[in-house]
Amino acid sequence: MKDFVNWKIGGEAGYGILSVGIMFGKFCTRNGLNAFYSSEFPSLVRGGHNTVQLMVRKDPVLSQNFEVNLLIALNEETIQKHLNELSSDAGIIFDSKEIKTEKFKIKKSVNLIGIPLTEIAEKHGKKIMRNTVGLGASIALLGLEFDELEKLIKEAFSGGKDALIPINIAAAKEGFNFIKNRNIKFNYQLKKQKNKENIFINANDAFCLGAVKSGLKFVAEYPMTPSSSILSFMAAHELQFDIVVKQTEDEIAAINMIIGAGFAGVRALTATSGGGFSLMVEALGLAGMTETPAVILESQRPGPSTGLPTMTEQGDLLFALNASQGDFPRMIMAPGDAEEAFQAGLNSFNFAERFQLPVIVLLDKYVSEGNKTTKIFESKNFRIERGKILFSAPKNYLRYAFTKDGVSPRVLPGTIGTVFKANGDEHNEKGVSFEEEENRIKMMDKRMKKLDALKKEVPEPKLYGDKNAKISLIAWGSTKGIALEALQELKKHKIKANLLHYSFIFPFKEKTLLQVIKKAKKILLVENNFSGQFGKLIAQETGIKIKDKLLKYTGRQFYPYEIVNVVRRLK
Repeated sequence: MKDFVNWKIGGEAGYGILSVGIMFGKFCTRNGLNAFYSSEFPSLVRGGHNTVQLMVRKDPVLSQNFEVNLLIALNEETIQKHLNELSSDAGIIFDSKEIKTEKFKIKKSVNLIGIPLTEIAEKHGKKIMRNTVGLGASIALLGLEFDELEKLIKEAFSGGKDALIPINIAAAKEGFNFIKNRNIKFNYQLKKQKNKENIFINANDAFCLGAVKSGLKFVAEYPMTPSSSILSFMAAHELQFDIVVKQTEDEIAAINMIIGAGFAGVRALTATSGGGFSLMVEALGLAGMTETPAVILESQRPGPSTGLPTMTEQGDLLFALNASQGDFPRMIMAPGDAEEAFQAGLNSFNFAERFQLPVIVLLDKYVSEGNKTTKIFESKNFRIERGKILFSAPKNYLRYAFTKDGVSPRVLPGTIGTVFKANGDEHNEKGVSFEEEENRIKMMDKRMKKLDALKKEVPEPKLYGDKNAKISLIAWGSTKGIALEALQELKKHKIKANLLHYSFIFPFKEKTLLQVIKKAKKILLVENNFSGQFGKLIAQETGIKIKDKLLKYTGRQFYPYEIVNVVRRLK
């Protein structure tokens, strides 16, 4: 018996594919197991083929895998599209009265498990409940007990949907009993582990929790996939956490509102994707010139233009580095998983206020919507740091005073005894427009000094694996977990490799990178974009051009085996 499973459910949109996947992930987590969730769906208002995939095992799961061990097919299209992904001993749960499996070339070693999904669903309620029947059947097939699923169904439909609780429990239970009563054997079995009180969460929600803990008080956002769940999360909890949440008419209004909030001394956030960030860049420059703190979360998806709205890519790094006209300091963070996203939520506002600049947090669809089992986040050592805020006005106060680190003391609007100026034109220390050459040079130098001070506080990238390995992977952001899973697989092939992962992108830290490059015989850059954008940043900052690159730009994330195959060829 194998103590893991890569579980997949597919069917037409509107049949609860995504929601049942989340429920299964929570179910596994509450049974002390580890799960990693990923979804794929087309950019259609209605219809199209939806899938959810969960890798589940006893040990931590850091990414999605390609090979599927148990497929829940709610229609024939699911079998047709995903037959090539099945392991040789996989199982297919399908509707025995609606799907004719004989029309497909399915290996004899694959277990065909026919269940009257629609009949059971309609017996207890509606056809839409086929997903619940399939979930109940999955749990029985994998050797787990029903009790925790019953609790989850009660939670999911409590508060206004109580009538749906008994019928969903009954449908799931009948799917469960269908397998149990027939004593169907399956090679993949999961065993309940001691519950570690873990949580099942994605990077968007994790960032929100960190932001709330950091003192966030204002959110302005126009919904855009895959950042929209941030607006939903904040709106659902605004009264609980005393936050003002505004859905704006567009992204331009959103960033202007948070700049206004930052000017007033309020910790503020906007979230968007690449298209929305494109509309924000003029205002981003305003934040840079006025030295106003602002945090912008940009969850990437493939471009250009509308691109692939519901897919994933790391294609906006150089855009974030250079957005808006002229030179001004900014910080760029790229969390690689939910834990790092929580820390980014905590720390981005401290950085924004202490250095009085915009902080851009880059996620992408894969981590933004990819739930995983993780430990409860730790924040006991976190302290809110607001930087050089004065609560009384000194005599002859200069908002843009020249300082050693480039950060000028600021007072908040309404402070008695001074007028707070925030001028989008070049200005002097008082904040009054001033175009003389000497002043321009001194003001530009002042602002850009912040990068030197900030760089001292930005942590070095993390090195995972054997420090003396001869093959080193270089990655940033969401490719972290995939590369770490690849390292585990490479060990089985007796190949020593390590991973240098960047979650703090700019200002760029090069010390550890240079050490790794010096020791390694081969360096492989791993990026989810066409042009190797992080490689270009490395070349810009160090002069080093990485020759070997693994680039993927299909709109889908890497799988660990893709990295493993390339490394084995490099060796």
